[in-house]
Amino acid sequence: MLLPLLLLSAAGFTVLTTEFILVGLLPPLARDLGVSVSQAGLLVTLFAFAVAASGPFLTAYFSRFERKRLFIVVLLLFAVSNAIAAMAPSLGVMALARLIPALGVPVFWALASETAVDLAGQERAGRAISVISFGVICATVIGVPTGTLIADAFGWRAAFVALAIASLAKAAMLFAFLPDHRNDKPQPRLREQFRVLRDPRVGGHVLLSVILFTGMFTAYTYLADLFERLAGFDGQVVGWALMAFGAVGLIGNSLGGRYVDRHPLAVSLLFSAPMALGLVLVVPSIQSLPLFAATLALWGVTQAALFPVSHVRVMKSAPEAPAFAASLNISGANLGIGVGAIVGGRVIDAIGVGALGYAAAAIVGLSVLVGVGLLAAGPSPVQAEPA
Repeated sequence: MLLPLLLLSAAGFTVLTTEFILVGLLPPLARDLGVSVSQAGLLVTLFAFAVAASGPFLTAYFSRFERKRLFIVVLLLFAVSNAIAAMAPSLGVMALARLIPALGVPVFWALASETAVDLAGQERAGRAISVISFGVICATVIGVPTGTLIADAFGWRAAFVALAIASLAKAAMLFAFLPDHRNDKPQPRLREQFRVLRDPRVGGHVLLSVILFTGMFTAYTYLADLFERLAGFDGQVVGWALMAFGAVGLIGNSLGGRYVDRHPLAVSLLFSAPMALGLVLVVPSIQSLPLFAATLALWGVTQAALFPVSHVRVMKSAPEAPAFAASLNISGANLGIGVGAIVGGRVIDAIGVGALGYAAAAIVGLSVLVGVGLLAAGPSPVQAEPA
């Protein structure tokens, strides 16, 4: 049981590194393509909005397919798109290269999550998701920083070459070692899956993910720019700083996966409030390296915890269609990522990079209020029924 989860986690590492790699590459990419950092940041928005728009529909359609072959096809598409990105001569071609994998992210992530829960059982859903999410955290611990270091040494295009090679390698690994898996449970029809949208609490949970991820990525999208302009780090130090930021996220991923099964919504609030505090303190703490490191650690731990927590929270709000619910969370989260990239870019242009933490904290604070409202409303009727 553990081997398939680890294989999916390894594949998820490449999938999510492809999505988040621009966090560390925005400054050199913008310089090379002759655009501003905020304009280059729109590539993050394009990717996220494409995921948000296509996720539920593609996931609902492809849920009937055998999972191993589907995952391999997704990774092959990622290899092609990363190769195109490595050769992109303009922002327009780069946008096309980012659009292709954006269609594969929700299909892979939603169905891999459902597969993990099927293998582990509903009572251990949080821990199963945390194993898959380990690949997400490794994308921030290893993938994004390594991409930044490769870009500093060989140019940002080399980072996409490395991702293309990694995508091919992961596809080969799944072909060789991942067992065939077709969900034996009867799959609900498209109309039945979309029926979960009638439950206002499901909509509330998705809205919470939208707001929460908007707050996260208002600041996180431009973390490398913050390191360069405010902390004065050069390209190599930025790479190591991003790696340290992601490394503490391993703690958050473990904590989130361990506690989320008990009460997903309460645990979400438990991590959201201190993350808002960390975002408020990030710029004022820059003058003191130990305080800056502690603040980044608080931000990194809580942000990483909220990836699996948010995913399980939305999946458990619609247990009759967990893969579709997972795709709704992916769409909501990516809508938030896209909006956050826009908001962060506008904040930088209007006020300066030093205001990012405050803007992000205000949005995360709004998510806390929405979460409190959902908590007061109680569980959905489906959740409230005894098993």
